[in-house]
Formats: sequence, C-alpha cells, structure tokens
Amino acid sequence: MSVTWTQKHIEMDKKKQFRLVAILVTALIVIDQVVKIIVKTTMQHGEEIFVLGDWFRICFIENKGIAFGMLTGEWMAGTGKVILTLLRIVASGALAWFLVRCVRRGTRTPVLIYLSLVLAGAIGNVIDSCFYGLIFSDSYYHVATLFPEGGGYGKFLQGKVVDMFYFPLFEFDWPQWIPFVGGHHFKFFNAIFNVADACVTVGVFWMAIDQLLKSEKKASQIEKNA
Repeated sequence: MSVTWTQKHIEMDKKKQFRLVAILVTALIVIDQVVKIIVKTTMQHGEEIFVLGDWFRICFIENKGIAFGMLTGEWMAGTGKVILTLLRIVASGALAWFLVRCVRRGTRTPVLIYLSLVLAGAIGNVIDSCFYGLIFSDSYYHVATLFPEGGGYGKFLQGKVVDMFYFPLFEFDWPQWIPFVGGHHFKFFNAIFNVADACVTVGVFWMAIDQLLKSEKKASQIEKNA
C-alpha cells in the first residue's frame, strides 16, 4: 500500500510540474508577443518613449540576428537569416524535449522553471523570425499594419525580431590613460532587448548560479565524507 501511495504521489507531483511548465512557458510567450505587437503597431522604427527620464526608454528597433542585436549585417540577409531561424527552431525543439524528460524524471522544480524561461524566450523570438515578415508591413517612416493587403515585408523564416527595452542607466568617458578603452565613451546598459531576451538571460544566469551552488555543495559533502 505504501509503495502504491508513494507512486501515486509522485505521479501527482509530475502532473503539477507539467502544468507549471506549460502555464509558465505559455504565459511568457503571450506576454512577449503582446508587447511586440503593441510596439510594432503603435511606433515607427527608431521611435523612442521616455518612461523614466533617460534611464528607461521604449525604443523600437528590429534586428535580423540573435539576442541583443548580435550577428547582424549582410550575412543575415536571405540564406543566412533562414539558416539562423532553422537553427533556432531545432534548438527550441531540443530544449522542449529535454524539459519534458526532466519533468518525467522528477527533476527539481527550480530547474524546470529556469529551463522554461529559456524555452519561452527561444520560442518567442522564433515566432518573430518565422512569421513577422509575413503578417506585418515594414515600420520605416510609418506605423506597421498587421495583415496588410499587399502582404508582409518579408518571407517565411526571414522575419525581424522586435526589440524595445532600453536601460542606459549611466554613461561616461574612459580616461585617456587607460589602455585600449581610453577616450572611448561607455554606456551601461547599451543593448536594446525584448521580453524573450530577458527570459533567456534570467534563465541562463539562474542555471549557472544553481549549478555552481550544486557543485559547491557536492564538493563540501565529499570533503566531509573523506
């Protein structure tokens, strides 16, 4: 009886974890897409809204590359963009499969949460890359139209990722005497990002800290047993 009850209890916990993961991933994707659609349909490319002085702005840009506008340029036109989008889809699928396996194995809930953050962020940007070129007109010098009559600004798998959050908290000029950076202007935080990027970043940092603490705990136990 005890073994049967324990097994049922474990199965119930797994169902709760599946529900938690599904709700968390879905909610974050919806929030990410709602924010992007609002920005895309109310702002022109390059337009800024000052929320908290110069410290926090809504600055609408689009990029063809990865998180925080990296890997942009001529390489990201055409075939390069398609390859990147396909890699994103494969990576998202692999992460989703791994997350499901973690739930079935009874992995700790914090692990499932930070993996869910990364997965939600990955899917959020995949949606932009796959479909935004088809369903939106461009945003240059005018506000974009959702489902325009003449079709979107791009092809399938070649959509641009919408970014909007900008936190240039402080800035200064490096002293001339400092090697390599002397005389250059520094601004923190200079990247413009979206909800999906934030999810991936928080999830990865949480994962790194969790694994570090786990390693330290394991090392401490080995020392005690030695």
